[in-house]
Amino acid sequence: MKYEPGDKIIVLHTDEEGKVLEIINEEMVMIEVKGVKFPAYLDQIDFPYFKMFTQKRQAEKKKIFIDNVKPEKINIKTKPGEDKGVFISFLPVFDKDIFDDDVVEKFKVHLINQTSTHFNFIYTLYFNGENNFELTNTILPHQDFYLHDVAFDDLSDNPRFNVEFSLAVPDKKKAPHYEASLKIKAKQLFKKIEEVRVNNQPTFSYLLLEKYPDRVDEERVDLSKLGNAGFRVYEASRIREHLPPPRTVVDLHIEKISDNWKHLSNFEILNLQLKEFEKFYDLAVSHYQPSLTIIHGVGEGKLKDEIHFILRTKREVKSFVNQYTAAYGYGATEIYFNY
Repeated sequence: MKYEPGDKIIVLHTDEEGKVLEIINEEMVMIEVKGVKFPAYLDQIDFPYFKMFTQKRQAEKKKIFIDNVKPEKINIKTKPGEDKGVFISFLPVFDKDIFDDDVVEKFKVHLINQTSTHFNFIYTLYFNGENNFELTNTILPHQDFYLHDVAFDDLSDNPRFNVEFSLAVPDKKKAPHYEASLKIKAKQLFKKIEEVRVNNQPTFSYLLLEKYPDRVDEERVDLSKLGNAGFRVYEASRIREHLPPPRTVVDLHIEKISDNWKHLSNFEILNLQLKEFEKFYDLAVSHYQPSLTIIHGVGEGKLKDEIHFILRTKREVKSFVNQYTAAYGYGATEIYFNY
């Protein structure tokens, strides 16, 4: 008999661990799994040791924030004067699986500055819309900066790489900041890995910033001419008195927005919903509301994802959460402001 009472085993069908209680006959044993006793055929169980030695442990993802890390020593990638932009670069690190085949274990992520400009940056990595890693630092001209390692398996969790740039030496003629974002889909990732192997290249990269933008000055309007033309001109201190009333809860279901929507395409419906969201978001901010609840429904999650993407670009948003409530289930996002 292969097994003896007391042996630890694993149920092949459910991948659950248990132990042998007694031998029934040459084909069956009595086992116990999570306090439940039942008979099992010998070909339905196995010793757990193979699994223990071959299966990699999954480390729990933790939210990490790093500020003011001293930049590592880095090599110049381009010659001064050759401004090509700022890139995010991925270096695949290969390992062997149990069949001795090469597999990608993780990626080393770098920020590469191929410009003559010294930047401050805030780098954030999101998984499924949740902030997982954040880093604030500077990157010198014509140099690169190691950000962190990202496990290959984690890139199946809808990753989004976000970088906010600003000038290390402020320039009144330049924009105060510039934000770039990169989303990588699984199909694109596999294609890039294959290109790296075929072309015998160490990395693949994506352009984040080609040229830092100039400041856009708001057009100044001669208010006296507007008043003479018959327009109402209000004092800035009293502007809220003349705004439409805000709402604390906004329902974005299309039937709540328009009576004539059945002929619209999904894209047109989404645009209407986003315009409605922006309208009441701006009103909430103008009236200094402490919070705002947006009902977007569950569906396929497209509207929710678009709203969450917009919220991450808003400086006045302190936090937002999409959690289960008795009133809306998972179909609403609560937004909290910080003025």
